[in-house]
Amino acid sequence: MSRVDQIKAEDWPEELKAMLKPELMTDLEQGLMRYWAHTPELVKGLVAFSGGLKLNRTLPEKLVELVRLRIAFFNQCRSCMAIRYTDAINDGLTEDLVCSLERPAESDDLTDAEKAAIRFGELMATDHLSINDDVYDELRKHFSQPQIVELGMIAAFFVGFGRLAATYHMVGELPSAFQESEEEISPWGNEAVVVR
Repeated sequence: MSRVDQIKAEDWPEELKAMLKPELMTDLEQGLMRYWAHTPELVKGLVAFSGGLKLNRTLPEKLVELVRLRIAFFNQCRSCMAIRYTDAINDGLTEDLVCSLERPAESDDLTDAEKAAIRFGELMATDHLSINDDVYDELRKHFSQPQIVELGMIAAFFVGFGRLAATYHMVGELPSAFQESEEEISPWGNEAVVVR
């Protein structure tokens, strides 16, 4: 059971319904919006920001998804770990690649660019002050300056809101492996939910 009351989509303010079109979404896709609907004016700005991160992104969807899932592990956000986005799957994400996130530096399945981005995301989630010149030098081997800024913004979004989502304990619609365990879990080796 979640720790914050959900607001069902039919009870959202009309302006929020018009913006998000919840009738086209599953309960899982409505995700955090069911909680954030308590503050509809704040949601508008957040939707604009997150939409900008999504619609204007230049980084590959597969890479972003790998970074997101590695951060989700450190955040222990169960809903974040359970979800796989269709655009990332269409870009080549497989469950074998997700399993490589257990030890990404050792994986033969990940490119050097993916490893550098995953490492950056991992450090953002665990020890951001250790991100030094060496980390940025490695990123510059694979990404342009705008892409490095983009990666940072995306990672910051995933770290912050993933941690918040983890505190809500949003597990109601997730597969049982993500609902039942009180111990640390991972996105690899568990049943995933594909979201549009």
